[in-house]
Amino acid sequence: MTLPRRAFCLIRHGETDANRDGIIAGRTEARLTARGRAAAAGLAILDWPGRIAVFSSPQERARETAALAFPGLRVTMLAGLRERDWGPFEGRPLAERPDREAPAEGWEDWSAMVDRVEWAIAQAVARSGAALPVIVAHSGVIRAARVLTGGGAGGPSAENALPLLFAPVGGGWREGPLFTDGSARGRMG
Repeated sequence: MTLPRRAFCLIRHGETDANRDGIIAGRTEARLTARGRAAAAGLAILDWPGRIAVFSSPQERARETAALAFPGLRVTMLAGLRERDWGPFEGRPLAERPDREAPAEGWEDWSAMVDRVEWAIAQAVARSGAALPVIVAHSGVIRAARVLTGGGAGGPSAENALPLLFAPVGGGWREGPLFTDGSARGRMG
């Protein structure tokens, strides 16, 4: 499967207690902080371009972000958007996380995660009709999308609650903030 050549928006959930404390959460249910809830609610007052269709990871931090960001809109849950299962590393400091592409021993294989994220994004695009698919998920999902669009999985995590637009350009893809005037960043506190 390859991604449909159509733009989509990815948003990492609002800041969680695990993000704040530098802890690996993965499948563990982390809670949004007050800052994370405020940033998610700040997304609701942005002037979104045209019609949007909202999709979310089924994990609580993403669901809560989507509910705060898009009150009154239907949010479709897609299981393939959940964060990576880090198995025995969950709850440990980020510094102890193994290499992303190391052979999985008790945690989800990176290539399997990329495959499920590809399927989930393709489903969101297909189900969105003419609307822009807006997907609320996790740092790992954004890293997988970067790989799927020709980039790499390394580098810093995406900012919490910052809408990122992935758009086909020529034979490749471009990733960048959806709101280039800084309006989203200014509301994140």
